[in-house]
Amino acid sequence: MQRLRAMGSLCRQQAAYNSMNKWKLLAEAEYWDHLADLELSAHFQRCNANSADEKERPQAIPTANDAGPKTISAA
Repeated sequence: MQRLRAMGSLCRQQAAYNSMNKWKLLAEAEYWDHLADLELSAHFQRCNANSADEKERPQAIPTANDAGPKTISAA
């Protein structure tokens, strides 16, 4: 996402110095910002879906008996 925002910023900087292509560069900056927004939205949707799955599934609480087999050595 950071790369997409940087591309939008670069287009806006170029638009400031290139009056012949100013509107084209500003439109391209909007495009890059839109892609960054989509990526951010998808990220939060994945995070929210994962947290909703965790809330629905009950977590087993480990007990001392769940620690696994123990080795007993003879002295």
